[in-house]
Amino acid sequence: MMKKIFARIWALWGLVIFIATLLIFVWPIALSFFIKDPRGFMVFKNTSKFWMTIYLYAIGCPMRIKGKQHYDSSKQYVVTANHSSFLDVPLLTPFFPGPNKTIAKKSMSRIPLFGWVYTRGSVLVDRKSDASRKRSFDDMRKVLQQEKLNMAVYPEGTRNRTGQPLKSFYDGAFKLAVETQKDIIPVIIRNTAKALPPSQFFYLLPVPLEMELLPAIPVAGKTADEVKAEVYDVMWNAIAAHA
Repeated sequence: MMKKIFARIWALWGLVIFIATLLIFVWPIALSFFIKDPRGFMVFKNTSKFWMTIYLYAIGCPMRIKGKQHYDSSKQYVVTANHSSFLDVPLLTPFFPGPNKTIAKKSMSRIPLFGWVYTRGSVLVDRKSDASRKRSFDDMRKVLQQEKLNMAVYPEGTRNRTGQPLKSFYDGAFKLAVETQKDIIPVIIRNTAKALPPSQFFYLLPVPLEMELLPAIPVAGKTADEVKAEVYDVMWNAIAAHA
């Protein structure tokens, strides 16, 4: 009972700090829209990283990054990350070593002020619309081939509530990688479900977080199904090893 009371008080603290810091950092992020990319995008990414670093320390959830040596800045990758908490969403774009956009729900872009931030770092998709899903795939391909950014995807689609290391994967990330011939970097985000559990409402605990980049997985000569199975096994084992 005391843990739940503390978690709800801490969630209120987290909300207050999030809104207060958002009101500060939303303005340089908004200005990044008016700076030509790729410079404008890097202004967004670096501002977001500074903001999230301050925020995570303030709520007792500092982020540790491992495996940066697996990222080659001369390449573009499809980045696949596990998804177990709402806290994952604001972490991947700022803390991944290279510039990247993330596939994200269009509905979140309608939140006042935060929607600017969300839109700047995302390829938006309305999952209920076939046309939107097709358009988002074309947009992701453009991110990789024309914008020269990395493209990050949560292949589980939604938060994992199963109690298993991973849910089953959707095909999109792997079709994208094979079609564009971009290798995949699997990313494991740890402890976000402990800090902000998907099964709890207005609940937050101070827990150190970790993001680990795993070795890149080549896609040349493989089908999308083969790549999906390989990435799934690698990510499952990496999560299970730290369970």
